[in-house]
Amino acid sequence: MSAYILKRLIAVVPVLFGLSVIVFLVMALIPGDTATAILGAYATPENVARINRDLGLDKPLIQQYLIWIGNVLQGDFGRSYSLNRPVLDEVLERFQATLILAGVSLLLCSVIGLLAGIVSAVRQFGWVDRIVTFFVLAGISMPSFWLGLLLIYLFAVQWRVLPPSGMYAVYGGGDLKDLLFHLVLPAITLAIVAAGVVARLTRAAMLEVLRQDYVRTARAKGLTEGRVIYAHAFRAALVSVIPIIGIQAGFVLGGAVYIETVFQWPGIGAMLVKAISTRDILLVQGGVLVVAASYVLFNLAADVVQSMLDPRIRT
Repeated sequence: MSAYILKRLIAVVPVLFGLSVIVFLVMALIPGDTATAILGAYATPENVARINRDLGLDKPLIQQYLIWIGNVLQGDFGRSYSLNRPVLDEVLERFQATLILAGVSLLLCSVIGLLAGIVSAVRQFGWVDRIVTFFVLAGISMPSFWLGLLLIYLFAVQWRVLPPSGMYAVYGGGDLKDLLFHLVLPAITLAIVAAGVVARLTRAAMLEVLRQDYVRTARAKGLTEGRVIYAHAFRAALVSVIPIIGIQAGFVLGGAVYIETVFQWPGIGAMLVKAISTRDILLVQGGVLVVAASYVLFNLAADVVQSMLDPRIRT
């Protein structure tokens, strides 16, 4: 097992290197002059030259990348000029809020998706299957930001039972109960689409497993239907579903950019939107690199869990 994990960790290194190149090039090739966008009305030739020199933008592109990645490998992501603080400190502080939102959303989408997929497969072609399929397709089809606005309108404006934005109450609060209260709407919004994907693939995997000979044998031995489904069929189907949950972890991290903007959640997504609007290059590069690296590590964890459930994968 340790050899398999080591092999997967080694395989992650070139992926992270490729991600760093893509992140750097995307920001470097954005149209427009960064120094001019930063200075605005104060963009005199002297000031533009000074900003380009301070940010290293007057050097060749390859040299800029080598300097940046060299500093990153030493734990120095640079300094955000718009916030006047180290990029890494700001990213890690914001990423904690994003991890709370993404973690709860991933948990919700996994539980809801797995249960819906199992029930739909067991009751194939029944009215329960049709209802689950309808809600799954509806959830997948709805843009997450539109769903978020709809939930805000219903639960915060019309019924006034949940807060519309923020992570904590402006006055008072600040405890775990207040956090959970503010977490309900954004977490559900972010989980709905991912839960639909998990449910569809769980249903397909369960239907395939339920047709296998060993499942019929288990039933012929007199095992209860619940034991056949959860102890035998579901465990086998879970091997195929685990990688999908790993992919959905990346979806909820990426979707947090929209959801955090809609709900004013103080996470890394909201930070990136502001950093892009102010052309804070180092802050954008650091934030995107941390999110992308987290996505890779989530998938690595999913592969390890999958190999634990099915040892054949290691070979």
